[in-house]
Amino acid sequence: MTLLTLLTLVQAMPLVPTPVPAAPPIARSPIDWAALPPLPYRRTPQPTTSMVNFVVTELRRNECPRPMPVMGRTQLQVDVAVLIGEDDLVRATIPRAIGCPTVEQYGAGLVVSFARGNLMPHFVKGGSWYRASLRFDWTE
Repeated sequence: MTLLTLLTLVQAMPLVPTPVPAAPPIARSPIDWAALPPLPYRRTPQPTTSMVNFVVTELRRNECPRPMPVMGRTQLQVDVAVLIGEDDLVRATIPRAIGCPTVEQYGAGLVVSFARGNLMPHFVKGGSWYRASLRFDWTE
């Protein structure tokens, strides 16, 4: 081995070992879901059969994680953070991640529709965040 080859190899080899990249941190929601008060509906909305069928179809079509059936019934809960404006209308929604973006966005849209004209104004404070929960329930 010539001196030139040896010098080239020494320059190519790092003197300090390259650090192994750390695993990325686990993503956590900045929303404290348990601390959000429930959205005060006048009449608590219930998803219709066609709404449930849409959710089941989307779960299958998009290969989304599915909840385990219990005694032949499956339930999926979609939580949505809801910002109410000073005019007592929904101004923003943030669905809680469940691993199925289509169903998350569908749930957020349903909450906006369900809230329209269906909130108890005495129990809603403009500029505040609330939690709406939708439960989709079907038999397997």
